[in-house]
Amino acid sequence: MKNLFSTNPENVSALVARLALGFVVFPHGAQKLLGCFGGYGFNGTMGFLTGPAGLPWIVALLVILIEFFGSLLLIFGFATRFAAFCIIAEFIGVVLSTHIHNGFFMNWYAIPKKGEGLEYFILLFGLAITTLIGGGGKASIDSIIAKSMSKE
Repeated sequence: MKNLFSTNPENVSALVARLALGFVVFPHGAQKLLGCFGGYGFNGTMGFLTGPAGLPWIVALLVILIEFFGSLLLIFGFATRFAAFCIIAEFIGVVLSTHIHNGFFMNWYAIPKKGEGLEYFILLFGLAITTLIGGGGKASIDSIIAKSMSKE
Protein backbone atom coordinates (compact mmCIF):
# COMPACT_ATOMS: atom_id res chain seq x y z
CA MET A 1 0.00 0.00 0.00
CA LYS A 2 2.87 2.34 0.82
CA ASN A 3 4.30 1.99 -2.72
CA LEU A 4 0.98 2.98 -4.27
CA PHE A 5 1.24 6.48 -2.78
CA SER A 6 5.03 6.89 -2.52
CA THR A 7 6.36 9.77 -4.56
CA ASN A 8 8.95 12.52 -4.45
CA PRO A 9 6.95 15.59 -3.37
CA GLU A 10 9.43 17.84 -5.21
CA ASN A 11 9.24 15.99 -8.55
CA VAL A 12 8.01 18.55 -11.07
CA SER A 13 8.38 16.13 -14.01
CA ALA A 14 5.86 13.77 -12.41
CA LEU A 15 3.49 16.72 -11.90
CA VAL A 16 3.77 17.76 -15.56
CA ALA A 17 3.33 14.20 -16.87
CA ARG A 18 0.26 13.42 -14.72
CA LEU A 19 -1.43 16.75 -15.47
CA ALA A 20 -0.79 16.43 -19.22
CA LEU A 21 -2.13 12.89 -19.25
CA GLY A 22 -5.10 13.73 -17.03
CA PHE A 23 -6.13 16.79 -19.02
CA VAL A 24 -5.85 14.95 -22.35
CA VAL A 25 -7.84 11.89 -21.23
CA PHE A 26 -10.49 13.83 -19.24
CA PRO A 27 -12.46 15.20 -22.23
CA HIS A 28 -12.72 11.68 -23.66
CA GLY A 29 -14.10 10.40 -20.36
CA ALA A 30 -16.47 13.38 -20.07
CA GLN A 31 -17.77 12.65 -23.58
CA LYS A 32 -18.43 9.05 -22.66
CA LEU A 33 -19.92 9.53 -19.18
CA LEU A 34 -21.54 12.98 -19.27
CA GLY A 35 -22.10 13.73 -22.95
CA CYS A 36 -19.83 16.79 -22.80
CA PHE A 37 -17.67 17.97 -25.72
CA GLY A 38 -20.06 16.49 -28.27
CA GLY A 39 -20.08 13.02 -26.73
CA TYR A 40 -23.00 10.62 -26.47
CA GLY A 41 -23.09 10.27 -22.69
CA PHE A 42 -23.26 7.08 -20.69
CA ASN A 43 -26.20 5.41 -22.43
CA GLY A 44 -25.07 6.29 -25.94
CA THR A 45 -21.51 5.18 -25.27
CA MET A 46 -22.61 1.92 -23.66
CA GLY A 47 -24.89 1.31 -26.63
CA PHE A 48 -22.06 1.84 -29.09
CA LEU A 49 -19.41 -0.09 -27.17
CA THR A 50 -21.65 -3.09 -26.50
CA GLY A 51 -23.30 -2.96 -29.94
CA PRO A 52 -21.21 -2.09 -33.01
CA ALA A 53 -17.89 -2.21 -31.10
CA GLY A 54 -18.80 -5.64 -29.69
CA LEU A 55 -17.40 -5.23 -26.17
CA PRO A 56 -18.84 -7.06 -23.18
CA TRP A 57 -20.82 -4.66 -20.94
CA ILE A 58 -18.26 -4.87 -18.11
CA VAL A 59 -15.41 -3.84 -20.45
CA ALA A 60 -17.51 -1.00 -21.87
CA LEU A 61 -18.28 0.18 -18.33
CA LEU A 62 -14.61 0.04 -17.38
CA VAL A 63 -13.65 2.09 -20.46
CA ILE A 64 -16.03 4.86 -19.39
CA LEU A 65 -15.03 4.77 -15.71
CA ILE A 66 -11.29 4.60 -16.36
CA GLU A 67 -11.28 7.52 -18.77
CA PHE A 68 -13.42 9.75 -16.57
CA PHE A 69 -12.40 8.89 -13.01
CA GLY A 70 -8.86 7.82 -13.89
CA SER A 71 -8.20 11.21 -15.45
CA LEU A 72 -9.55 12.97 -12.35
CA LEU A 73 -7.33 10.83 -10.12
CA LEU A 74 -4.37 11.91 -12.23
CA ILE A 75 -5.29 15.59 -12.16
CA PHE A 76 -5.55 15.56 -8.36
CA GLY A 77 -2.63 13.18 -7.94
CA PHE A 78 -4.51 10.60 -5.88
CA ALA A 79 -3.67 6.90 -6.39
CA THR A 80 -1.68 8.13 -9.37
CA ARG A 81 0.08 4.85 -10.10
CA PHE A 82 -3.21 2.93 -10.02
CA ALA A 83 -4.83 5.44 -12.40
CA ALA A 84 -1.84 5.33 -14.77
CA PHE A 85 -1.88 1.53 -14.78
CA CYS A 86 -5.61 1.46 -15.58
CA ILE A 87 -5.16 3.94 -18.43
CA ILE A 88 -2.26 1.91 -19.85
CA ALA A 89 -4.33 -1.29 -19.69
CA GLU A 90 -7.37 0.32 -21.30
CA PHE A 91 -5.46 1.96 -24.12
CA ILE A 92 -3.51 -1.21 -24.90
CA GLY A 93 -6.93 -2.72 -25.58
CA VAL A 94 -7.96 0.28 -27.70
CA VAL A 95 -4.78 0.11 -29.78
CA LEU A 96 -4.88 -3.65 -30.29
CA SER A 97 -8.59 -3.78 -31.11
CA THR A 98 -8.90 -0.70 -33.31
CA HIS A 99 -5.77 1.25 -34.26
CA ILE A 100 -2.86 -1.16 -34.69
CA HIS A 101 -3.37 -1.57 -38.45
CA ASN A 102 -3.77 2.14 -39.23
CA GLY A 103 -0.07 2.96 -39.34
CA PHE A 104 1.72 5.74 -37.51
CA PHE A 105 -0.07 8.93 -38.56
CA MET A 106 -3.55 10.09 -37.63
CA ASN A 107 -4.54 10.06 -41.34
CA TRP A 108 -7.63 12.21 -40.84
CA TYR A 109 -7.12 14.29 -43.96
CA ALA A 110 -4.50 12.48 -46.01
CA ILE A 111 -6.37 9.19 -46.22
CA PRO A 112 -10.07 9.69 -45.45
CA LYS A 113 -11.71 6.96 -43.37
CA LYS A 114 -8.43 5.11 -42.72
CA GLY A 115 -8.61 5.85 -39.01
CA GLU A 116 -6.29 7.06 -36.32
CA GLY A 117 -2.74 5.83 -36.30
CA LEU A 118 -0.46 5.20 -33.33
CA GLU A 119 1.18 8.60 -32.78
CA TYR A 120 -1.32 9.80 -30.13
CA PHE A 121 -1.10 6.51 -28.30
CA ILE A 122 2.71 6.50 -28.24
CA LEU A 123 2.60 9.88 -26.49
CA LEU A 124 -0.16 8.69 -24.15
CA PHE A 125 1.82 5.57 -23.19
CA GLY A 126 4.97 7.65 -22.65
CA LEU A 127 3.16 9.97 -20.24
CA ALA A 128 1.37 7.09 -18.52
CA ILE A 129 4.57 5.08 -18.00
CA THR A 130 6.36 8.19 -16.71
CA THR A 131 3.49 8.72 -14.28
CA LEU A 132 3.49 5.06 -13.27
CA ILE A 133 7.18 5.27 -12.42
CA GLY A 134 7.22 8.72 -10.78
CA GLY A 135 3.90 8.67 -8.97
CA GLY A 136 2.04 11.87 -8.24
CA GLY A 137 5.03 14.11 -7.67
CA LYS A 138 4.73 17.73 -6.62
CA ALA A 139 1.33 19.12 -5.61
CA SER A 140 -0.34 15.70 -5.41
CA ILE A 141 -2.57 14.12 -2.82
CA ASP A 142 -0.21 11.14 -2.99
CA SER A 143 2.63 13.29 -1.67
CA ILE A 144 0.50 14.35 1.30
CA ILE A 145 -0.39 10.72 2.03
CA ALA A 146 3.25 9.63 1.61
CA LYS A 147 4.40 12.28 4.09
CA SER A 148 1.79 11.22 6.67
CA MET A 149 2.68 7.53 6.21
CA SER A 150 6.39 8.25 6.75
CA LYS A 151 5.62 9.93 10.08
CA GLU A 152 3.89 6.83 11.41
